[in-house]
Amino acid sequence: MTVPALAVPFGLPVPASAPAEAPRFGRPDAAAPLSELALAERGLVLAAQAGDTHAFAGLVRMHQRRAYAVARAIVLTHEDAEDAVQEGFLHAYRALDRFRPEQAFGAWLHRIVANASLDIARRRKVRDADELPETVASPRPTRDPAESHELRTRLRAAMAQLGARQRAVIVLHDVEGFKHAEIGAMLGIPEGTARSDLHHARAQLRRLLGDVREDL
Repeated sequence: MTVPALAVPFGLPVPASAPAEAPRFGRPDAAAPLSELALAERGLVLAAQAGDTHAFAGLVRMHQRRAYAVARAIVLTHEDAEDAVQEGFLHAYRALDRFRPEQAFGAWLHRIVANASLDIARRRKVRDADELPETVASPRPTRDPAESHELRTRLRAAMAQLGARQRAVIVLHDVEGFKHAEIGAMLGIPEGTARSDLHHARAQLRRLLGDVREDL
């Protein structure tokens, strides 16, 4: 999935010295130890809480791609995901004074974005089911083109029939690689509920996909 370069919300400038995009949440690379990333993030949070809009712009750049992935796991369209990310960053900006810097900013932000996404999903009565994450929607490269199109169509239709939370849990876990506890924290549910939702979501997909489930 190609993630768009989201504009920094609220008209906040991104300074030339803003940090480059961080590695995927919970997966730092060898060149940037987690402790260094955490210290850099905490410094940006403290500066943003003191009113430095450039620092908040740095936090946006650090987390916007992962925030988009979280939103896209819940809503079915790129447009709704962008809206959820914008709403999430706006809410986070307004709530910065209540954030405790010793916490992980990414985990806090992802929960806000997940809640914004769930709100958007609940408000949508008619959703466009295109652009599922490539890991779910893309068939094997050796598949016949006609069969590939049919499988992709059935996957989209099946995912669209899942509830927003079930869809979120299965994509966050099976595509994005979050742990059950992380998903529970994001969605505001117990870890056991996240496990149960994942089990039921997989079972429902198997029922909906029928004879193509072996090809997933």
